[in-house]
Amino acid sequence: MISRSENMRRIKSKDTTIETILRKELWKRGLRYQKNVKNIYGKPDIVFKGKKVAVFADSEFWHGKQLLEGKYIPKTNREFWVKKLTRNIERDKEVNKQLKKDGWTVLRFWGE
Repeated sequence: MISRSENMRRIKSKDTTIETILRKELWKRGLRYQKNVKNIYGKPDIVFKGKKVAVFADSEFWHGKQLLEGKYIPKTNREFWVKKLTRNIERDKEVNKQLKKDGWTVLRFWGE
């Protein structure tokens, strides 16, 4: 049996399934972008610099969709996870607010 910490360690932050699917579709449609841009606030997964569009491909678990919908909260260490996921939701809102203030359009897509 894999421990929770080992399982969490295996989770990727770049090139996730949702991100890869989204990028392939954009590329197929002739849209060119930069990926994982570190010098833009929030480090968007996909960026169209000329149009000032920042795209995030968010995991439903890590970015709190399942928590907000009451679908799933881990049974062990529940207080920790609620706090962690709530903070992730707040951080996403802060990133959106700052980017919009800087003139960016922000798009967020959910994926598992």
